[in-house]
Amino acid sequence: MKGHENEKPDPQRIAVLRSLPLKIKEQLSGEETEAFMYNRELPESLLKKLEDYLDKDTP
Repeated sequence: MKGHENEKPDPQRIAVLRSLPLKIKEQLSGEETEAFMYNRELPESLLKKLEDYLDKDTP
């Protein structure tokens, strides 16, 4: 699943990914990482891995 030719990853989302603990980053698949960086619908598997880091008050 490649990004569109002219699509750029969101710098803020890249910063969030970089700030995650190494043990979490090692578990992320390329598809999950790409979906997060390009602000696409997040796979359920990614949401499960990040559940401790997500703001549960945000809809």
